Amino acid sequence: PNMLLDRNRSFVFFLALTLLLPTVVLAAPKDQSRWDKHYDIEEFLFGTEPIHFLKENINLLPKGKALDLAMGEGRNGVYLATQGFDVLGLDISPLGLNKAHKLAKHHNVRIKTQVVDLEEYQLKRNAYDVILCTYYMQRDLFHQAKASLKPGGMILIETYNIDYLNYASFSKKYLLEHNELLEIFKDFKIIRYQAYDDGKEAYSSIIAQKL
Repeated sequence: PNMLLDRNRSFVFFLALTLLLPTVVLAAPKDQSRWDKHYDIEEFLFGTEPIHFLKENINLLPKGKALDLAMGEGRNGVYLATQGFDVLGLDISPLGLNKAHKLAKHHNVRIKTQVVDLEEYQLKRNAYDVILCTYYMQRDLFHQAKASLKPGGMILIETYNIDYLNYASFSKKYLLEHNELLEIFKDFKIIRYQAYDDGKEAYSSIIAQKL
């Protein structure tokens, strides 16, 4: 009887642990540690100003709920908040997101953040009016983002393309092919698209609207 009781206790403990697991923050320790080290400096690693492509096209984006994927220190997501968006930022680095909150406080706005591993995280469907993803390359995430937009919602992506190899050593896995964004969003309305190369770096940018 005692052995049976112990087994039952073990099963109950296992069941409780299983139920608790989904609430645990999803973040790969190795990647989290690496990015925390990058962000563990007084200044902002990538500055505090939003990317130019976002700033020059801000009036095209529909107001509402915005998701900033791989938010980092928050320069783009906080800018959205200053423009009246309800912003949620996802990133693997708690240190980066802490700095994002400091930046938001500096601008007298509020943002919501969540520490997650985007390689494991599943985005909510039909949940956002705007999705932002800058300088973070995860192809399956782009397809998830399409489903995560509300009808009429827009996605803004900017990241390095294959021509960046002319200027820096980089894994091809994390570079866009020529016109790849146009292919991924061929079932969306293309609002803006550019492939930029200034002789120092090369990247592609898109704003696309879900029909």
